[in-house]
Amino acid sequence: MLEYLMKNLIIATSFLMVMLGFFNSAEAQYCYEENGKYYNLDGTPCTNAVLTAVPFLRIVADARSGAMGDVGLAISPDANAMHFNASKLAFIEDNAGLSATYTPWLRSLGLNDVYLAYLSGFIKVNDLQAFGYGLRYFSLGSIQFTDANGMALNTGKPNEFEVALAYSRKLTDNFSAALTGKFIYSNLASGQQTEGGDVIEPALAGAADLSVFYKNELKSGDNLNFGLAITNIGSKVTYTRSLLKDFIPTNLGIGAAYEWNIDDYNTLTIATDINKLMVPTPCQGDDCDTDGNGPDYKEIGSIAGMFSSFGDAPEGFSEELKELMYSVGVEYWYDQQFAVRAGYFSEHAQKGNRKYFTVGLGLKYNIFGMNISYLVPTTTQRNPLDNTLRFSLLFDFSAFDADE
Repeated sequence: MLEYLMKNLIIATSFLMVMLGFFNSAEAQYCYEENGKYYNLDGTPCTNAVLTAVPFLRIVADARSGAMGDVGLAISPDANAMHFNASKLAFIEDNAGLSATYTPWLRSLGLNDVYLAYLSGFIKVNDLQAFGYGLRYFSLGSIQFTDANGMALNTGKPNEFEVALAYSRKLTDNFSAALTGKFIYSNLASGQQTEGGDVIEPALAGAADLSVFYKNELKSGDNLNFGLAITNIGSKVTYTRSLLKDFIPTNLGIGAAYEWNIDDYNTLTIATDINKLMVPTPCQGDDCDTDGNGPDYKEIGSIAGMFSSFGDAPEGFSEELKELMYSVGVEYWYDQQFAVRAGYFSEHAQKGNRKYFTVGLGLKYNIFGMNISYLVPTTTQRNPLDNTLRFSLLFDFSAFDADE
């Protein structure tokens, strides 16, 4: 969309979108149809990943969830609940908390100025209500823009950020709901011009999350939790004055977690999440643009696109199932002070092919906590987090009251 001015920027954003399952292989435009299915020229299934703008909104920054295969919808709440399921905040026991995470990006390629910074926290109003807040900032480093002939123009520093505020409330002793409002800003090449002469501007969007959480304390003393969230429900975006705008990554997530309190010192949690982007699937074949104004699926409104995303895959229901992303994670705590975590994430090869194991550790002492995670790819596909450690720092301000 940003054409030749984005040659260097595409290197970074392509890795980002590959990780998030949003980058469509160039082979897709050469697919052919046979018996209702699409194939590459070599006979392999045609790649048809779901495309969106601002994919940084779906990056899991929290090192705790990052060590558990990216699960987070139903695990016990902490200051990072804002990203997955803000309704969990109503069940948090602390009065206030804060988390800060720094995620280096593309370190394996020698880039030192591309990173994601995430700050989130909460304030508990009373036993029924809590407010959450979050700030997500993604820096794509320093980019040398060039013209169509490869001549250097100027240097830019593309960046994107999200500001979020949530209200969470218990509706019963076991059930809570939350509403989150967001402002999204994406500046990839502001001030540059496309080949057609259009001036590139920052993209702006407003969005909302709707989430619910159910916590069931069993007679055995264990907990069985369920979470559901629809995130990034919002306006489409454009970087030019084009009427053909891009979808943001609206997502439906469903999760469950079983917390097994083994004894007074040992706790084990097993959790799983299933996610699906509520964004139209790109069309394939010769009938993608029936009116000459661009791909027909891009002309759909954001809300209509959410509903149509459950039945618009070119290969039908079988392809819709391929758009599901699966996460499984385990977490072991000793005396609520030391944690060991592991997980696995899987995505179908036609929809991004992200598959990786994750491992990590957690430490908690008084008001301070730290989480570490490491990602191990299980495919030959490069990952932006190859050979990279993620760190999250958590602060429990209610611990000050306990010390008094």
